[in-house]
Amino acid sequence: MQLPQQVKIVEVGPRDGLQNESASVPAEIKLELIQKLEQAGLSVIEAGSFVSPKWVPQMASSAEVYQSIEQKPGVSYPMLVPNLRGLESALAVGVEEIAIFAAASESFTRKNINCSIDESITRYGDVMEQARQHNLRVRGYVSCVLGCPYEGAIAVERVAEVAQRLYEMGCYEISLGDTVGVGTPVQAQQMIDAVAERVPMERLAAHFHDTYGQALANLFAVLQRGVSVIDSSVSGLGGCPYAKGASGNVATEDVLYMLNGMGIETGVDMSKLVEAGRFISDFLQRQPASKVARALIAAD
Repeated sequence: MQLPQQVKIVEVGPRDGLQNESASVPAEIKLELIQKLEQAGLSVIEAGSFVSPKWVPQMASSAEVYQSIEQKPGVSYPMLVPNLRGLESALAVGVEEIAIFAAASESFTRKNINCSIDESITRYGDVMEQARQHNLRVRGYVSCVLGCPYEGAIAVERVAEVAQRLYEMGCYEISLGDTVGVGTPVQAQQMIDAVAERVPMERLAAHFHDTYGQALANLFAVLQRGVSVIDSSVSGLGGCPYAKGASGNVATEDVLYMLNGMGIETGVDMSKLVEAGRFISDFLQRQPASKVARALIAAD
């Protein structure tokens, strides 16, 4: 069994984790969370998104948040942008890295951004051109890679096609999202194998939600295939406004515990990570969704 010696953890809590919260999270709380995640040693922290506040009100403060971050050398703070208007907002505050998103499901794409898969990718052509002109790094997301809330199972060939198109447009990395958390390990491996025929394995990331409790098993399965980038959310925050019933992202604490147990380097400090998760969970007045965090807090 071949496992990577190092894994990069992409922390998506401040964006993907908080976007579905019903209670308002002030900019100063988001900033303190980002600071604590920095202190834990995370080198990629998704800070927010420039989407319409009408549809995702939790992200309305993203410009304020980004401008207020005391950026740490060696840490990147990507912002999600859905279109040229979002890119213009990102450029206005000096963003250096953006993320764009597509889906492997026609139904999900229409529910999410009101267009087809082909139309969504075509729209990103102008975004990519502008990003190149401003020397921005661009990361690509593909949603619904292991299932869709409207269509059910998704063909791996469709996932591979969408991932390839984003990669060929210039995305330096493609994050493959099990948006509804329905996948199982063999399915995850089959999907990764299909995508890796079109996009180099070192350019792929796994973004798995834990709705059915399969996220860690799925991550272990794709690590065995050579994936070395994992998206996760501190305290298991998250969900999806357009995927009813989807629970949070896999918890960063649980991912780190698994990787530590396999001797895989991440550069992330567990105690400081648990502190960050406890901070945002206390604000939201709930227990951390991370089993590892709960165990460590109980034993403290």
